[in-house]
This record gives sequence, structure tokens and C-alpha cells, in this order.
Amino acid sequence: MKLGSASRSAKYTQGPGAAQLSLTLAMTEYDHARDLTSGLIQPQGIALTPLILPIEEIFFRYLKNFEFDIAETSFAKYISMTAAGDCPIIGIPVFPARVFRHSAIYVRSDSGISDPKGLEGRTVGIPEWAQTAGVYVRGLLAEYYGVLLNRIQWVQAGVNEPGRAEKVTLNLPDSIYYDSRPTKSLSEMLLSGEIDAAITARPPNCFLRGDSSVIRLFPDFRAEEEAYYGATRIFPIMHVMTVRRSVLEAHPWVAMNLLTAFEKSKNAAVERIREITTSRIPLPWGAALAEQVAAKMGGELWPYGVSQNRNTLDAFCRFAHDQHLTASRLTVEDLFPEEVIASARV
Repeated sequence: MKLGSASRSAKYTQGPGAAQLSLTLAMTEYDHARDLTSGLIQPQGIALTPLILPIEEIFFRYLKNFEFDIAETSFAKYISMTAAGDCPIIGIPVFPARVFRHSAIYVRSDSGISDPKGLEGRTVGIPEWAQTAGVYVRGLLAEYYGVLLNRIQWVQAGVNEPGRAEKVTLNLPDSIYYDSRPTKSLSEMLLSGEIDAAITARPPNCFLRGDSSVIRLFPDFRAEEEAYYGATRIFPIMHVMTVRRSVLEAHPWVAMNLLTAFEKSKNAAVERIREITTSRIPLPWGAALAEQVAAKMGGELWPYGVSQNRNTLDAFCRFAHDQHLTASRLTVEDLFPEEVIASARV
């Protein structure tokens, strides 16, 4: 992504010994960002004002009014907006939220659906077509399990409350059956049998209450996710950090300086997890588990940057295009500024 010129004037504050660019940062609470948001690690040349907020509030305020200079953003919303053109935000390859999503498929226990292909010919609820988790699930269903997405009747509704709506404009073809139910929730429709299954990152209340009529399609979802990663090397990225375009066009150096600071904060968190002398996280065998996961995933627990994540990024670009979120298939170079595509080597 090539940055253009901008007319916005910079806001500088006087830091220790030098003027610094003042920027606001909105994200939810993560241990791997804690040293940055606490000020222990500071991006060079930048004075951050961190705002730690619920993720739903960040998405709503940022994508509606772009209130912050830097913000955690839904990856699906970002790629959709970028493909539409004139996107007011630009991503940097910092991925605070990553989750395998085989656990996100819920089915009625009396539906007879026992494997992914069983979803064909059924009615499946989703909170949004453009929800990142759903994009990954539909991508793995289609590519890994051979499910025909146009053989499913898709029903959009809030997970536990009525009234949820898509946050980007959809352009789905007639071959995709999609219906919105603004007066109902996925949880109540699962219980009533109005839908056979649901794909949602947030578990439906009926499942959380322990209702036996709703179960996960993959009870041992971790084993299924490990097999999927072993076969595809896709480690799903849910959220990406983005910066207002006007900031990066006026100050292109901000992208790499932010990436470097986020990397330092994440690396410090990983070291805490791997600490064997004393437990830094409230989890027995935490350090041993971290070593096991690192061994399975090539040595790095939570990679940022483009080169380390190109396979996952390419897959998401493919999924988004195949599912009609983007009119053309974007590339990694379309998503991130060239200043962070490659880094200096000595």
C-alpha cells in the first residue's frame, strides 16, 4: 500500500528532550500489549494516550466516527472497507486477537448434524456475514471440509439479543441465501428449532446455560484445530491494529515505530508466560504449555509482521473474496503500507 500526501498538521507535545507526536490508542486489555499501554514501552517519537475499552465499544465508535488515531479493528471490516476504496484507516501487521474457530460452530443435538457436510441443506445462523470469525469458519468449511456454502440457508441475527445489523454494505449474489431476522436472536432460534445451527464467536446463552439441546459440532475442538493448523499453517487473525490514514500520510514513520513497540510489548509478555522460575500466569504448567505450543507452531508463539503471517493473510484475502466481501482478491500489499512490508536486515 502506497501512502499519498496529506495536509493535516501534526500535533506535537514536548517529550523528554524532543517533541513527540501525540496520538490516541484504543484497544481492549491484553497482556501482550500491557507494557505498551502502561507506558513501560514507548514507541519512538510518539506520545500515546491509551484508552482501554470493551472491544464492541471500540468497533462501534471507531468504524462509525473514527474517534481514535490508532485502534483495534475487526479484520473482516478492515478488508471490506479497504476493498471498497478511499478507506480512512490503514492497517499495520499487529494482530492482538487470534483464535482458532472450530469451537464457534453450534448445532441442535436433535438435528442429525454430526459433521461439517451435514450443514448443507440446513439453516445456519450468523451474527454478521462480515464477522471475522464467521469468515474464517466458512473458509475452513469450504476449503478444508468441502462444504458448499451456497447449499446453506444463512440467517443473520444478534447472538443473544435482537437488533444486530451488518456494519458494512454487503453485495451477495443471488446464489447465496441470506435473510436478516432483526426481531430475534440466534440463541432463541436455536432453542425453538427455527435454525439448525449457528456460527458465532460469542457462545449463545442457551449453550452457556447448559441446555442439552445445543452442542458444539466439534466437542474436541482443540484436536480438530491442531489438525487444521498442521495441514494448512493458518493461525486465524481476528483483529488488526489500524491507524487513521491522515496520520500515516503525514507521518509515514509512525507505522514502523508502532510495529516495533508492539513487538517489544508482545515479546515481554511471551517471556513472562515462558518463565519457569515462578508462575507469571495463573495456570498450572503454563510455561511447559507455552513450550509445547511454540514447538507445534514453528518456535514463535504470537507472530506479528507480514512475512511471518503471509500464509494466514493470503488465506483471509482468499476467503473474503470467495465470500463476496471484496469485489477483487486483495493482496497483503493492499492491506499494509510498504514501510512495514519489509524490515531492515544487518
